[in-house]
Formats: sequence, structure tokens, C-alpha cells
Amino acid sequence: QVQLVESGGGLVQAGGSLRLSCAASGRTLGRFAMGWFRQAPGKEREFVAAIRWSTGSTDYSDSVKGRFTISGDNAKNTVYLQMESLKPEDTAVYYCAADVNLRWTMKRLSEFYDYWGQGTQVTVSS
Repeated sequence: QVQLVESGGGLVQAGGSLRLSCAASGRTLGRFAMGWFRQAPGKEREFVAAIRWSTGSTDYSDSVKGRFTISGDNAKNTVYLQMESLKPEDTAVYYCAADVNLRWTMKRLSEFYDYWGQGTQVTVSS
């Protein structure tokens, strides 16, 4: 079992920054792939970013590439999402997820993640 707890969400003005954290317990994340997804009201959950810790490989959706950075801290068993130049359209509940079976080629698909956090709200005002 893996438990994931997100934190760091909040209200920020457009152009501002936030850093989300996802702390894991139960198993070491270093062998997994970790992803961040988001869901805005009335919309489907969408892929944001993913990291494969064993290789350092990362992937980003086109909508956040160049603005968001995913990273991890093995010692803290925590994955981060640094968000810069935030836009109102980034407003959503952000979820972290763990793929313990390392299906990296499927990293953009939520159904291939095994564990999910409870989500943290990010609101960007214009």
C-alpha cells in the first residue's frame, strides 16, 4: 500500500507561483513513476506531469511545459510540482498519483496509476 498526501495548494494571482508537495508513505517512491493530474470543475481529469525517478525522465503536458517542473526528493519520499507563471486556466484540484508497476509509456493515462492522493485546490485569480 502507498499513501499519498498533497499539500501546497492555495489562492494565487495570475503570474504567481506555487509549489505542490506529495508526501508518500508505505513504500519508497524511487522505484516508481509519479504523476500529477488536475481536474477543473465540469472537466475531466487531465495529465499535468510525470517523473520516472530511476532515470530522471520527465514528461509534461503542452499546456504547462516551460512553466511547471516536476521533481522528487528520495530522502523525503516526496514529489514536487513547482508551478510558475500561473494562469486562471490552471485553476483545478491537483492530484498526485503513483504507478508502482512502472508503465512509463502510459504515463499520461490516469487509469494506469495505482494510488492517488486526496487532492489539493489551486485557484488562480485574474
